[in-house]
Amino acid sequence: MSTDWKSDLRRRGYRLTPQRQLVLEAVDALEHATPEDILCEVRKTASGVNISTVYRTLELLEELGLVSHAHIGHGAPKYHLAGRDHHIHLVCRDCQSVIETDVEVAADFAATLQQSFGFTTDMRHFAIFGRCADCTALRAAAGSENGAAAS
Repeated sequence: MSTDWKSDLRRRGYRLTPQRQLVLEAVDALEHATPEDILCEVRKTASGVNISTVYRTLELLEELGLVSHAHIGHGAPKYHLAGRDHHIHLVCRDCQSVIETDVEVAADFAATLQQSFGFTTDMRHFAIFGRCADCTALRAAAGSENGAAAS
């Protein structure tokens, strides 16, 4: 995704500092990355950057709508570029892969929460945990092999 970060920041009254550019480039390259992952990527170019700079930069970039985060599993949130479309994260518990899908997939669920509880969902932070198709197939194959061996 080619984004004109300099114009986006300038329009909001900020400038694209080298640290901001490096953090944005790292988020873009890594997709779903923790602040520590982002720091490692940034340090490939700028070894003097520290974790507090990464956290402050991510906080500002999220306030400005350039990055977003989701809580995908335990530990630190994972950051990704805030595209124009919101998406849901489908997280495989076996291989840890993350599949992004349009929020419309959960539109009925969100509507039910609104109608039943008056609760408005924030799908930008929504993650559903389960098993991806590949891992499901591997488990099914392993189960049929174990079943055949037990017979």
